[in-house]
Amino acid sequence: MTEYDTIVVGVGGMGSATAAHLAERGQDVLGLERYDVPHSMGSSHGLTRIIRKAYYEHPDYVPLLERAYELWDELDATHSTQLLHKTECVVAGPEGSEKVAGARKSAEEHGLEHELLSGAELGERYPGYDLPDEFVAVVEPDGGFLHVEQCVVAHVNAAHRHGAEIHAREGVLDWEPTADGGVRVETAEDSYTAEAMVVAAGAWAANLLPMLETEAVPERQVLGWFQPEHPERFRPDSFPVFIVECEEGYFYGFPEYGVPGYKVGKYNHFHEEVDPDDVAAPTPGDERVLRDFTERYFPDAAGPTMRLETCMFTNSPDEHFIIDTLPDYPQVVVGAGFSGHGFKLSSVVGEILADLAIDGESRHDIELFSLDRF
Repeated sequence: MTEYDTIVVGVGGMGSATAAHLAERGQDVLGLERYDVPHSMGSSHGLTRIIRKAYYEHPDYVPLLERAYELWDELDATHSTQLLHKTECVVAGPEGSEKVAGARKSAEEHGLEHELLSGAELGERYPGYDLPDEFVAVVEPDGGFLHVEQCVVAHVNAAHRHGAEIHAREGVLDWEPTADGGVRVETAEDSYTAEAMVVAAGAWAANLLPMLETEAVPERQVLGWFQPEHPERFRPDSFPVFIVECEEGYFYGFPEYGVPGYKVGKYNHFHEEVDPDDVAAPTPGDERVLRDFTERYFPDAAGPTMRLETCMFTNSPDEHFIIDTLPDYPQVVVGAGFSGHGFKLSSVVGEILADLAIDGESRHDIELFSLDRF
């Protein structure tokens, strides 16, 4: 039986950051990942994730985002591949739409730099955009994207530099509390004990913590990459990341980066709850939804399909995060239910989960994310 201070279950976006923060504080850390590090089976792949501060989800995220940006800059300084790319971020929709109103509220409440443009003004500035003239856009200069797989790699490298042990392809079969207030974790390869355990298992969180069955629900997502007819309009230096609320739904997208094609997705896609071990491959119907949106609002990007890929959201009932200790087992910390908008905050979520594992509380305000709200 091998003993550690903390075992981190899941070494994706949140788990890799947690392992790095714990190891940097001198903890003896074991990270257990059922797949490769990094991998494309969950929620931490697909090359790019949006990062922004004018957070329409809730103004309380903004202080955490300020800290997340600081931590990404620190991590970027240690890594050979640039992690955070600032392109500006556009949140657009009809006047009074939920996303636009929420972004404006967060920006104004926290004094974030931003400007308001009409759809027509946006198209003049960024020719790749062809939104309706009457749309309103919140344009945030600090917005951009993170190179998702390299963020995981950078956090794992940081964890390794500070002595953490990471095991890929070693999934957790079961766990139990120990008489001394710690945990015992069983895998197919071995048994391990620790003073604390952090569960950052994404779509598999409820498999380990059945009390999360209705609080952390996996949902199938599909992403598409289409080849622009005018590539110069869709480069990172000429095309901001976007979130567009329209009659077709709620879409997000990116400039061309890393692979051919502009990238687009639809939040909650077809609202398909799934078994994370059985996620269907992309279909022509998936492609059609993404292409129809692109043809209408970004027509210069609606060239041949370059790539389709599935990933997963893990949704909480209110789509806010779950970050807490378990009421009956305070030595077990959970980070789950990131609901499709968590990756950008993984640098600071790792810091928070490390706080909880070591001290049982965090320096950050995380009341919004408590389990008892359910």
